[in-house]
Amino acid sequence: MKTKTKPLSYHVGNLFIVLSLLILFLIGYPIISIYLLPKTIKSEAELKGSYLTVSKIKAQAPIIFGVDPFNEGEYKKALKRGVAHAKGTPLPGERGSVFIFAHSSGNPIEIASYNTIFFRLGELEKGDEVEIKKDGKIYRYAVVDKKNVWPNEVRYLTEQTKDQLILQTCWPVGTTLKRLLVFAEAIS
Repeated sequence: MKTKTKPLSYHVGNLFIVLSLLILFLIGYPIISIYLLPKTIKSEAELKGSYLTVSKIKAQAPIIFGVDPFNEGEYKKALKRGVAHAKGTPLPGERGSVFIFAHSSGNPIEIASYNTIFFRLGELEKGDEVEIKKDGKIYRYAVVDKKNVWPNEVRYLTEQTKDQLILQTCWPVGTTLKRLLVFAEAIS
């Protein structure tokens, strides 16, 4: 009995189907991992070093202090290890605006790291809490406002003197079109 061989177009078609499914998985993985498989928030006692915790959006990451927000190479390296505290801005507990920034998206290979820690930052509302652990002390903040601004609007980084915490990420998720700023004030 003679077996009939499949035409080349049959194999090419199957290859395209497999590649399409792989691409669909890579695109959908961040959403699946963040919403359906959220990371566990560790207790304060479990955390070693300095950490930012936003329980509402299941965000928790080490804080890398003194990162130059105008040096792309420096901040990209820092954001693979956690969230970045902008060099030249006050530290938690000091007077002035503490400025912390992180990614809201990233490539699928980096998704398991801290590269998408602020994916859900836009879900924060007035009154939601943000905690920073630094030197064994906990600093608590409550969200008071949020704004979408253009990337060139750096006055929020350079000219702020108000005592507050500002969290920043790119917005909308997956783009670098604008910046989402979340403003929070210390809770006594």
